[in-house]
Amino acid sequence: MRPLGVLSAVVALCGALAATTVAVTAKADVFGAETFMLDNGMQVVVIPNHRVPIVSHMIWYKVGSADEQPGKAGIAHFLEHLMFKGTPTYPAGEITDLVARNGGQQNAFTSYDYTAYYQNIASDRLPKMMELEADRMRNLILSEEDVRVERDVVLEERRMRVDSRPASIMSERLDAALWVTNRYGTPVIGWEEEIQALNRDDAFDFYRRWYAPKSAILVVAGDVTAKQLRPLAEATYGKIEPVESVTSRERSTFLPQAADVRVTMTDARVRQPRWQRTYIAPSINVGELDETYALQVLSEILGGGSTSRLYQALVVDQAIAASASAYYMDQAVSWGRFGLSVSPSPGVGVVDLENAIEAELAKVIEGGLTGDEVERAKTRLQAGVIYAKDSPTSAAQAVGSLLAVGMTLDQIEEWPARVAAVTAEQVNAAAHALFTSAPNGTGVLLPEGAV
Repeated sequence: MRPLGVLSAVVALCGALAATTVAVTAKADVFGAETFMLDNGMQVVVIPNHRVPIVSHMIWYKVGSADEQPGKAGIAHFLEHLMFKGTPTYPAGEITDLVARNGGQQNAFTSYDYTAYYQNIASDRLPKMMELEADRMRNLILSEEDVRVERDVVLEERRMRVDSRPASIMSERLDAALWVTNRYGTPVIGWEEEIQALNRDDAFDFYRRWYAPKSAILVVAGDVTAKQLRPLAEATYGKIEPVESVTSRERSTFLPQAADVRVTMTDARVRQPRWQRTYIAPSINVGELDETYALQVLSEILGGGSTSRLYQALVVDQAIAASASAYYMDQAVSWGRFGLSVSPSPGVGVVDLENAIEAELAKVIEGGLTGDEVERAKTRLQAGVIYAKDSPTSAAQAVGSLLAVGMTLDQIEEWPARVAAVTAEQVNAAAHALFTSAPNGTGVLLPEGAV
């Protein structure tokens, strides 16, 4: 199961209804969200949006591939697949049929730091979706045949999404080299050899350890209010017994020394060369939080579309690149990442392209970015949040992903103000630190026979 796409501006944001006596603990004006805690330790978040009678119902588990035990790479994603197999109440196939019969859409996705399941459905069908998800949180049943069949499905998914795509193979190998001992160097889908060895006991061990109220956040966005959701949450998720065996999340904050990490790969299937670089950068949990806001602005200036610095310099002015982009991921329990990706124009060598990229980065390091560039980037980032608010699915994804990695609703609400306060001096300082001292790795993908 794959994630629904999230607006790039929402990604730049980094990312419980109680029993009768708990009051609202936070209210965020950005999304208008309210949060309560259930007695069993589960958080529930409500994001009202009454434009249309639909809701996005998302359950976020604070566990991802970086929580896997050594030798069990891929178990988080594998369990995501197995969660659709059924329970005594909803036997195999019934979950999928139930959502379809009620006119809804569903899917799930796994990342390094969380796993999420969602249904987009008419608001009057929300109670059934809550009943379904609450049931499979603790009552999953699996046969040996279920595990065998789904393991083959995951292996085929890996072949299609990674092994058959040279760019994916290169990115996977670059991550492994760059992150060293940090678990972000292991692919979310897992290594083929370890996937093949996963079994029913592995799945249930992971399930029982992590799929419990204390590790879960329910986010419901759309045509619903906290008052309406309270009794539904208490009658479904609130009935699940608390599980005290859930352990705290362990993450390495080890930062490898800067080194010339480089992965060059040639493949007969490659038609378009590709150059990419990943920097290990601060996240909302590791490093300086204030620096993350400046890096969000920097990412927008360098590679946020056709008006960005890299695109204008390499694609428009010099015509040596077919594409140029940048991204920054601060939504992480451990370190974040800042990336650049450029594809050369036909006939342009990667060496010449890389020299041009380095020259543009040198301009940023030595000359800095202007106040006008910073202000325009901040305006574009803040506009993206406004668009995200209009979509229940985008709002639920933005809030849920950030909460799942450790942010609070108050911090999410503060995001526009924090970005608005970023100065050109802060962006230039962040750029200088990133491009001169952050550990980084460069990946080069070439057609067979190219140099």
